[in-house]
Amino acid sequence: MVVQAVSLLDDLDREINNYIMRCREWYGWHFPELSRIIQDHQSYAKAVRLMGMRTNAQNCDFSGILSKELEDRVKSEAEISMGTDISDSDMYHISGLCTQIIDLAEYRTELADYLKNRMMILAPNLTILLGELVGARLISHAGSLVNLAKYPASTVQILGAEKALFRALKTKRSTPKYGLIYHASLIGQAHSKIKGKVARKLAAKVSLATRIDALADDSQGTATECGVRNRAYIEEFIRKSQEQGPTRITGRATKHEKYTFSSTVKRYEPGVDSTQRSAKKRKFSEVDDEGGEMKKKVEIKEELDDGLDEQPGPSKPKHKKRELEGEQNDQGSSKKKHKKKHDEEQDDQQQQQQQQKSSKKKHKKKKAEVEEE
Repeated sequence: MVVQAVSLLDDLDREINNYIMRCREWYGWHFPELSRIIQDHQSYAKAVRLMGMRTNAQNCDFSGILSKELEDRVKSEAEISMGTDISDSDMYHISGLCTQIIDLAEYRTELADYLKNRMMILAPNLTILLGELVGARLISHAGSLVNLAKYPASTVQILGAEKALFRALKTKRSTPKYGLIYHASLIGQAHSKIKGKVARKLAAKVSLATRIDALADDSQGTATECGVRNRAYIEEFIRKSQEQGPTRITGRATKHEKYTFSSTVKRYEPGVDSTQRSAKKRKFSEVDDEGGEMKKKVEIKEELDDGLDEQPGPSKPKHKKRELEGEQNDQGSSKKKHKKKHDEEQDDQQQQQQQQKSSKKKHKKKKAEVEEE
């Protein structure tokens, strides 16, 4: 009964919405200002059926439908309306549509009261926690109250969001936090940051309440103590969370430094164990033996140092020292260039001599071949 009643209630909501939109659009050609003044759908349909043509607005009494302020606005706007005139047959069909809307709205109210009474008898704890509409939709989605009682809390939480769940699992994204349970009044009271936590706690309490409603014996009673106690617990949790704000599990967000591995392995230098003199020292000795350049540099440096100690000056000896070193470097580089050029000339002469020898040998061979012939 509950499953059929909630399905019919959803169908009625869709039909009433379609009818009232059609009525507002149809009557808007004649009196477009009325749609902006009256926002309530049922009051709009009653006002249109009572008034008929907008010229009758001054003679109508809207006190049973609208407030005094809205009634004055309707009457004043009817005198200066920019709508077109319509025939009596058009007004007759519009009035018939308004009658249908009013009748459907009244029947919907009766059906909602019937559903509330049935839910309080069938599942009182579930109704207290979620309300009759959300509870009835959960039962309708599960098939029956017993099937809903068999579901764990995690399934109850996302019941109605199967498409989003499977899409998230397929694309490896975060799964939804709530399904039909999102429309419960308790979750609507919570802040957006704690709605996920409230939905998880509410799903756990709903699962417990459903099992009590479905499986409790008559001897144990089907009192609403569990639903009232759990609802009070969740309301207290929401109140404390909104007063204190969302906190972490640890209570304080500690920042940890990123670990970086530092290797302490030292390289082995075989030159430390060697008893021979290093190559750098041998090079200096070779240079000293060949050209005597290093000896000259050392002598010049010693003379300049002695002169600086005797006559301390600003920076002239340093310039002299640099000039002397530059001249010595120029002399050494010119000697090297001259030596290199001399070596290249000797190599060219040797190559020419070898070419001459090879050409003479070839000439002798040809001459010997000619004589033999």
